[in-house]
Amino acid sequence: MTPRTFETRCLRLPAATKVVQWEGTSVFKVGGKMFALSGGFTAGSGGYLFKVSNIAYAMLIEHGLARPAPYLARAKWVQLVSNNALPDAELTAYLAQAHALIVTKLTRKARKELRLD
Repeated sequence: MTPRTFETRCLRLPAATKVVQWEGTSVFKVGGKMFALSGGFTAGSGGYLFKVSNIAYAMLIEHGLARPAPYLARAKWVQLVSNNALPDAELTAYLAQAHALIVTKLTRKARKELRLD
């Protein structure tokens, strides 16, 4: 998946926003909380980073498609070994899951304000 497609897929998710920080890294957020990263410092060390479930974390790492994300592994984030490690449709599904995982951690009030309830 190209960086432009990755960005488009992230920003299509409900209430998703993008900010650029940390050496030009594109940080995709919902309700002010990160769910995916691309470019910037991530480009030099591999592929895209995103939040995953416990099962997806173990599976992606076990199959050699991803590694624990630097600084974010404790929170079950992975970094793909390359931007093309997964088929586009599969990566799109993981991004939707990352978004959903973060939405569930938002307060009821925040979800209501963002029309995510």
